[in-house]
Amino acid sequence: MEKIKVFISRQLPITAEDLLSQADFEVVVWQEEYPMPKSTLIEQCQSASALLCTGIDEIDAGFLEACPHLEIISTFAVGFDNIDINAATKIGISVGHTPGVLTEATAEIAFGLMLSVARHFLDTNRQIGKGEWKYFIPTKNLGIDLKGKTLGIFGLGAIGFEMARRSKAVYDMNIIYCNRNINHDAEKQLGAKRVSMDELLSQSDVLSVHASLNADTKGIFNKGAFSKMKKTAIFINTARGGLHVEEDLIGALESNEIWGAGLDVTNPEPMHPDNKLLSMPRVLVLPHIGSSTYFTRSEMARLAAENIIHFFRNGKP
Repeated sequence: MEKIKVFISRQLPITAEDLLSQADFEVVVWQEEYPMPKSTLIEQCQSASALLCTGIDEIDAGFLEACPHLEIISTFAVGFDNIDINAATKIGISVGHTPGVLTEATAEIAFGLMLSVARHFLDTNRQIGKGEWKYFIPTKNLGIDLKGKTLGIFGLGAIGFEMARRSKAVYDMNIIYCNRNINHDAEKQLGAKRVSMDELLSQSDVLSVHASLNADTKGIFNKGAFSKMKKTAIFINTARGGLHVEEDLIGALESNEIWGAGLDVTNPEPMHPDNKLLSMPRVLVLPHIGSSTYFTRSEMARLAAENIIHFFRNGKP
């Protein structure tokens, strides 16, 4: 009996390939380090029944029209904004993703960005390299105290909850959040308070973004939003770069409308090396490493592979 072929668009932790091979699938992996051109991805998928892709692969209507024979697409990511879900559903292609397994790792990055920006970690490191650390200046490199301040969460799901829990435990921060629905666990366990978007913007000392990217949230943190924030506020985004308008963020920082920013996501990705944000004070940008731990990436690979295995055994990811 001919084996079901699975194409994997990037080199992932070996867990994924091992699980699929042990389940008797034929597995083909793109061996280059750089991302696949879209035309090559379409070509490679012509003989496959399943695709295991990553969040940077563009799975749009054009791709799906060229590969309608695929039975399932499993993405190595918690988000699936790179996949045209409506088009996939219309064609009858199932889609799986990897929620839950990267919650802790991503919350750690958000927490780390908050602390790093508040205390000038990157700025002061740069000063040493430039030979500017010559003597003690009592009024230089003054940061922001986080204890007792207000943390605002936009999108209080699993990752946002863990960011809030850490901030409450370490700095006894007051937690407010803006969500479509009430998060009863956060309100009960953390004393979190649900507020409007305007209240979130005006009251947050640190505003951390954890929402999904969709038509309603795209570019929601724009010039108007930043103008409503405190001049001492720190903006953190570890969700998707498309949630903030980068030019407006730069403008808000340059005009001192907000105090600082920590980003693990940008738009586009990768960020161009001459982007102003990379040289601005009180700004730290990371190359989308929210899930980048050995354990988390291995678990993502496991779940992405198991989505495919379960689909062919049980009819759904």
